[in-house]
Amino acid sequence: MSAGEKDVGQLTPDELARAVAEVMWSRDKASRHLGMVLDTVSAGFARMSMTVADHMTNGHDICHGGFIFTLADSAFAFACNGNNHNTVAQHCSITFLAPVKSGERLTAEAREVNRVGRGGLYDIRVTRSDGEVVAEFRGHSRTIKGTHLPV
Repeated sequence: MSAGEKDVGQLTPDELARAVAEVMWSRDKASRHLGMVLDTVSAGFARMSMTVADHMTNGHDICHGGFIFTLADSAFAFACNGNNHNTVAQHCSITFLAPVKSGERLTAEAREVNRVGRGGLYDIRVTRSDGEVVAEFRGHSRTIKGTHLPV
């Protein structure tokens, strides 16, 4: 469903989140350049995945934590922008729980925990394809001026 088919105010929360995601994805050069895939989006939720490439490994021959953080942060962005208000990260933290090797597929699932006023709280779990949790990320969002779709 594209936003052009319905007035933004007539979209369900999930339809709105998907319409916003289409706009954001078209502009998200960083995530696309890293080979990320936006698997699914709904209101307050996003799932993204990425295969770790050789150039993403560090001196320990494991995935550099910055790439895992970036995957989690990208999923966070899609989860917290779905209500059509420009929203950015105010504070994020990550705990790395297991190493990741080149060639492994990672999935980040972002879930809204709470959103009040201009602030929101999101938990993002990053797993390998075998289901092992490799990182836990918590993001605090802040709504700023503007929308993704015209209102």
